[in-house]
Amino acid sequence: MLFTEFANYLAHIEQTSSRNEITVQLAGLFTHASSDEIAHMCYLVLGNLGPAYDRKEFGISQKTLLKCIARAAGKEQDLVDIRNKELGDVGDLALEFLKENRGDDMSVIEVFNALSLIASYQGVGSQEQKIEGLSQLLQRVDGLSAKYIARIPVQKLRLGFSDMTILDALSYMVSNDKSHRTELERAFNVRADIGYIAQVVKREGIQALSKVTLSVGVPVRPAAAERMPSAALIIDKLGPVAVEPKVDGFRLQVHVKKGSPVRMFSRNLEDMSKMFPEVALAVETVPVESMVFEGEAIAVDEQTGDMLPFQETMQRRRTHGVAQKAQELPLTVFCFDLLYLNGKVLLDEPYVERRRLLTESLGGHSKTLLVVDKTDMATGDELSEYFYQQLEAGYEGIMTKRLDAPYSAGKRSNNWVKLKREDRSDLNDTVDCVVMGYKFGKGRRNSFGIGAFLVGVFDEEDQMYKTISNVGTGLTDEQWKEMKSRSDTLQVKHKPNQYDVASGLTQDVWIEPSMVVEILADTITRSPNHTAGKVGDDPGYALRFPRLVQWRDDKSPEQATSVKEIQSMFKNG
Repeated sequence: MLFTEFANYLAHIEQTSSRNEITVQLAGLFTHASSDEIAHMCYLVLGNLGPAYDRKEFGISQKTLLKCIARAAGKEQDLVDIRNKELGDVGDLALEFLKENRGDDMSVIEVFNALSLIASYQGVGSQEQKIEGLSQLLQRVDGLSAKYIARIPVQKLRLGFSDMTILDALSYMVSNDKSHRTELERAFNVRADIGYIAQVVKREGIQALSKVTLSVGVPVRPAAAERMPSAALIIDKLGPVAVEPKVDGFRLQVHVKKGSPVRMFSRNLEDMSKMFPEVALAVETVPVESMVFEGEAIAVDEQTGDMLPFQETMQRRRTHGVAQKAQELPLTVFCFDLLYLNGKVLLDEPYVERRRLLTESLGGHSKTLLVVDKTDMATGDELSEYFYQQLEAGYEGIMTKRLDAPYSAGKRSNNWVKLKREDRSDLNDTVDCVVMGYKFGKGRRNSFGIGAFLVGVFDEEDQMYKTISNVGTGLTDEQWKEMKSRSDTLQVKHKPNQYDVASGLTQDVWIEPSMVVEILADTITRSPNHTAGKVGDDPGYALRFPRLVQWRDDKSPEQATSVKEIQSMFKNG
């Protein structure tokens, strides 16, 4: 397929707000794609050059991109810079200045490969190579193609859908409905490469998905826990459970294959393999041929043995100064599940068997890799007592697990249930929210440029973000400045299509769904002003007296608290 034809599909999708219509249009695109093209298309429509765990960083700033557009168009830099401020979108800017381009007949794969080459340039002189390469590419395509190509290096494609919409579109491609969504999602959950899944369906048919399984080096989408408000309810719903202390670190999925580098992935599938050399070193000495395990990584004070706060641990998420920070803040990984061992996939094995193999493989191996404590319990009283013991010991709560449960890749289920208690709040947990936009500051906050920000939660049913609160208090001056800075890097010209927002909550600045924050509130109430949980004339849900706890850079927006969870918290609160 020519890239100009692909760009026309993107233009139609961008103008569409209906989720179903976007799905149908994507299905049409995939129907006309070859089996060689479809993987590339899946990555490109999400603004990437590969799966989520293998994103290629362009190393091109907005300022550098404007140089590329000016050079490609043969225009003065000042003119391009001024017009960019007026338009507010590099894609629209490229279209305006390059609309007279006739364009070569470049295919989708040719453009993909050209972008990949540009992203690969490193070292001395690489910036000029990137500028020249991208300028030449923009000159070789028509204006509409240039619009979408220009957005990709700065991660601003913004077509308003996620991997899940692509799975629906693949089902539509096969049967003109969503009847195959379950098979598609199962395959994607165990092998989180949307392009690979699409290629399997295109080449071998939907039935081939049953053969897709865990592959060492490709992350499994992590299982997630439900919430319940009390120990008694957990035992009532689940029966006897295994219980572990809940560590307030960041989740790691570690992939080991003898003879290959250790791979480590975050909760949102980011490749973190080069960030934690001490963890890789410890893993390399484990006497196995291959394994995939999960754990919670946290910095621990070497003198006192105390776990350090989450924000200190998050300092380890870096690409520069890695070795020095590893010396200053060495990590301990509290390992809690085993997904694969020596050629055998363990996802369908019961928890007790996975746990036994985990202990045999990693128990007592090193101070860097610790198997988290586990106790079996059968009554609400003993579970409640254990819960308060863990709070006193410095943990953030407990995680309970059904003894016979498989590993529910990519799903939130009652196989795992967490119990947390936050001080100063009637809620039994905090809420992870997506920041959707902000209002300008007034009075003292005028100097910050931000006075309140709108947050929402994720509706898994329709893949939309629904509002749940305005947050205007509970931040320090430094936090307000950081919120403004973070938000402005994500600013978009119009409200994203994925946002369901009542007319009275229009923001001065909208931002794309990317930033996740942990919010503490006193209670959840019903409110006609918010769309989370709103059905017909029934009001939605709102957080009362919300305040910022911390940024959750380890979570993707789809991993924010769901509307279903809010409904459960309101019911049980």
